[in-house]
Amino acid sequence: MFFSRFRGYASQKSNPRIPDGQRVYAIGDVHGRYDLLRTLLDRIEQDSTGGETATPAGVSPRIILLGDYIDRGTESDKVIETVLGGHDVRGWDCLKGNHEAMLLAALDGQMDWEMWLANGGVETAFAYGVATREYTSTGRTAELGGALAEAIPEAHLAFLRSLPTHVELGDYFFCHAGIRPGVAIDAQMPEDLMWIRDLFLDSRADHGKRIVHGHTPKMEPEILPNRINVDTGAYLTHRLSCVVLEADQVRVIHT
Repeated sequence: MFFSRFRGYASQKSNPRIPDGQRVYAIGDVHGRYDLLRTLLDRIEQDSTGGETATPAGVSPRIILLGDYIDRGTESDKVIETVLGGHDVRGWDCLKGNHEAMLLAALDGQMDWEMWLANGGVETAFAYGVATREYTSTGRTAELGGALAEAIPEAHLAFLRSLPTHVELGDYFFCHAGIRPGVAIDAQMPEDLMWIRDLFLDSRADHGKRIVHGHTPKMEPEILPNRINVDTGAYLTHRLSCVVLEADQVRVIHT
């Protein structure tokens, strides 16, 4: 069964490992679902502190969020406040997704507002108290940026602008969307790390590290020899997922 499932994959590094003394909880795309984020964080806390899954003495839990905190769901403001607090107080690793990149590009005049709004930005703007229809239906789209820049707290915008695109840990590489196959890990372009899909998803190559990503929703996390996809389409499925990595072990927590 194992060989039939993974037939066609290049020879992969056997049993990719997280460094000793660490446990990683990598969380997929939240997309404004504050309710699911709170539930998942509670389950992570329970997992790491109680029962058979409690972290052993000397093992430090580490939370990595894979980006796309905003858009589509209705509480992006609360999601950002939560992940910002986790980053500042508890040292969470928070990566940049393509939706954060779209909002910032629109604010900086590098993308038309229609692109962001059509991809869930309407809900994010409303969460921050801006009704976009008041601008789009009256031909005042050019004023939308100013309204949002005033409505979104400066700390939230500074946080979004500071987000890195990736984290490396042991035999694992964490990013939002994936990597470009055939390009060295240390030469990857930020655009690919936040946006790539089919070229990466269809690849069975050994990338040198096992890639943990989101960006492309599936009903269940994909655990493959060369990559792990943690995006389970929270805003539609009401399921936010997290992959737990410790030593050479992999398991999943859902809401």
